Amino acid sequence: MAPPRKKILCVEDDLETATLLAEEFGERGYEVTLAHDGQAGFAAVLKLKPDIVLCDVSMPVMSGFELLDRLVELTPRFASMPFIFLTALGDRDNQLKGRRLGADDYIVKPIDFEILDTIIRARLAKVARTETWSREIDLTDREVECLTWAARGKSSAEIAQIIGTSKRNVDFHIETACRKLNVATRVQAAVKAVSGRLIEP
Repeated sequence: MAPPRKKILCVEDDLETATLLAEEFGERGYEVTLAHDGQAGFAAVLKLKPDIVLCDVSMPVMSGFELLDRLVELTPRFASMPFIFLTALGDRDNQLKGRRLGADDYIVKPIDFEILDTIIRARLAKVARTETWSREIDLTDREVECLTWAARGKSSAEIAQIIGTSKRNVDFHIETACRKLNVATRVQAAVKAVSGRLIEP
């Protein structure tokens, strides 16, 4: 039985470019879904949970930058989903902005499909490596929350104040997370959780 095709979401308001991307990567064995503005792209990410997103920057309703910014707010749910900007905006300021928002790559049009395909394969391979073990780790929302703040350098007492619980509860959640991650200390737990995209630092 053949493995399921990887899902690419292409968010692109130029119909000709969108159609070209869909045809090109459909022929390369991907399942391609198109969205023609940032708002539609955001809805498609929530509904389809694509394996990777290719996104234009300058679009009506919601820009690519705004789309990524909204997705980042929903992490860690979408933290491991590669996000690549495809745009005509090749200036340094826009490239820096895209990467600072969390984009994995920033590709300036016109698109070289061989290079883009190589980048997509590399990003999906990296996700597959981290998911091999991270799928087996089932952290609760509270454990994720406590580890996230621990990764940001907060003490148990500070975390307790931030999330509205007791220091004892925070220590319990972090100790439980350490056991699940098979590490001895909270620092090791935070590092392993970040590397596996279980939390965002």
